[in-house]
Amino acid sequence: MYKVKKIFHLAYGHRLLNYNGKCENLHGHNGVVEVSLKAAELNSEKMVMDFTELGAKVKRWLDENLDHKVILAKADPLAPLLAAQGQKCFLTDENPTAEVLARLIYDAARKDLGLPAAKVAFWETPTSVAAYKE
Repeated sequence: MYKVKKIFHLAYGHRLLNYNGKCENLHGHNGVVEVSLKAAELNSEKMVMDFTELGAKVKRWLDENLDHKVILAKADPLAPLLAAQGQKCFLTDENPTAEVLARLIYDAARKDLGLPAAKVAFWETPTSVAAYKE
């Protein structure tokens, strides 16, 4: 099995509902996303996928959806207030934890971008990472 990984950086704000701790307050992160692909065979160029193509696809999706956005649960009462002020928000079905964001990006890579994603890791801070793989 061949595997490749590309790393992306993004900035975002979020908060967690019904959480007792610092993350209940609106705050920001400089996150890192690692997208790993797998393939049993290499393509005609002897690659799992060209890093340039992988980077362009994932970066475009991150830029359009998460980078420099406020990421909130759909149930968050701040969401309509921020939207009314013209703030770009991305709304999740659940609290936007690192685990939820790792799964969200994994699903988007597989379903929306058609990538053979094996795993997505989401670094919320330099010492805290969550990952998702099937």
